[in-house]
Amino acid sequence: MSLRRESGAGARRWGILLPAGVMAVALTAGAVVAGRGNQEPPAARTAAPVADAPFDRIGTGDLGRGVTGLQAHLRAQPKDARGWAALGAAYVEQARTGGDPTRYPQADKALARSLALQPQGNDAALAGRAALAAARHDFRGALREAEAALKVNPYGERALASRIDALVELGSYPKALAAAEEADRRRPGIPVFTRYAYVLELRGDIAGARRVLGQALESASSPGDTAYVATALGQLEWSQGVYAMALRHFATALEADPAYLPALEGRARTQAARGDTKAAVSGLEAVVNRLPLPGQLVALGELYEAGGRKADARAQYELIGTWTELARANGVDTDLDTALALADHGDRAQALDAARAEWRKRRTVHTADALAWALHVNGRSAEALSYVGTSAPTGCRNAVFLYHRGMIERAAGRTAAARGSLATALKINPGFSPTGSRAARTALKALEAS
Repeated sequence: MSLRRESGAGARRWGILLPAGVMAVALTAGAVVAGRGNQEPPAARTAAPVADAPFDRIGTGDLGRGVTGLQAHLRAQPKDARGWAALGAAYVEQARTGGDPTRYPQADKALARSLALQPQGNDAALAGRAALAAARHDFRGALREAEAALKVNPYGERALASRIDALVELGSYPKALAAAEEADRRRPGIPVFTRYAYVLELRGDIAGARRVLGQALESASSPGDTAYVATALGQLEWSQGVYAMALRHFATALEADPAYLPALEGRARTQAARGDTKAAVSGLEAVVNRLPLPGQLVALGELYEAGGRKADARAQYELIGTWTELARANGVDTDLDTALALADHGDRAQALDAARAEWRKRRTVHTADALAWALHVNGRSAEALSYVGTSAPTGCRNAVFLYHRGMIERAAGRTAAARGSLATALKINPGFSPTGSRAARTALKALEAS
């Protein structure tokens, strides 16, 4: 019996950001169970395997060896256009997973070399350019390059995935859903399934996201795929406060790849949420030593701050500025990262400028949240209220968004609404942040006493 028949048209979509749909979960889950992810559509066979390799799902060591091998190959075969495309894509992934934005110009050069050697029909290079643009937060450019790649090869895995990513990050949620459905029909597999699950999560359909990721994990056939999907499941469970299950998924990921940084980070964040501060600090310190990105620096800084280590916390927050300068020098748009970090741990006026700049470029739940919070910390909570309906709409299952909403509502004098938002945030994920969770509990206690 097909999974579509088992789940039927009742495979629900959430109703937060997008109109209700019917078949997306069934299509994805059916593809996993039926094993279509192992069947390559005829058009996809035109792409050289190395040029469309799933670099985002292999271990760091394997990625490094792959880059070294490609470099050696291209020294011997410098006119291999597909090889240059593969090298460019690998550089993008090295930058993303290693926190080293200097790899982006190298990727740009490799992809340009590929297109110079093969100007026509080079979907691999175009897909690589889409991934590069997305990594630099140029999501309109990513969408443009992905569409160009798909005109050449409608079954290209990387281009299909990049198109979904770009549409999500541009706030085009109905189009992202349609792109995910189309990708599932054309090239079902783990990259599509994980993106499908994320779209479900954004809309609040946690059960649907959990189901798709669980079935994707069952279909994983390599250590890289196992680590990738198990980590996504762990992150989902952590976000919903299901900490024991989250730790089990992170353990599965780390058994497959002991050095997989997203799993190490997820485990540390979950340990922090459970009160195991010593293990959490140790784990996040190891992550930050290898991946000093704003989100990881803030997470470690807040753990230090919650433990009274204020000087150590400030040192982490100050490193964000160093990373921002380096990222901008290598073509990365850092406005959203800057806004979120500075609003809590830096120059609040600068945070608001960055949030406004990002809102002008793209209007998503994340940019709405950043702008609302930046307005709030600058004493403009009444103005921030106009954005919280977008950043944390009714049915939202994101504890951070709801925490921000509740604090804004409280400052604006909406006591009952604030009480509800803060209580919901803490119910969903009571350990969403070492400092934020504590502030939420303090505020809620004061509201309940008033």
